Amino acid sequence: MDQEEYNKKFVNLRILKSVQEYLKTEGEGAEAVYPIKVPDDLFYQSLKLHGPDSTDKLIHHIFRMGLETWSEAFFDDAFGSQENLKRFIELVKKRNK
Repeated sequence: MDQEEYNKKFVNLRILKSVQEYLKTEGEGAEAVYPIKVPDDLFYQSLKLHGPDSTDKLIHHIFRMGLETWSEAFFDDAFGSQENLKRFIELVKKRNK
């Protein structure tokens, strides 16, 4: 594996790790709001029926579901399998010794 490919995979690994950490912590401490597209009426009706706290939870739930789906596809594209990921992690450990 050349240095360019190693660097790309290492960045992908860091992205996946940060997503994993975000999902573990229920998104606490996240400082950014990411735009998501859902029907406007969904938020309006949720706000009207359940209030702002429930609607906020709904927005975060939708975002988390999308992030989980995206990260699975990203993992498949970046590493393809758990075995490939494990091999790359071992390579990272060897290079960092």
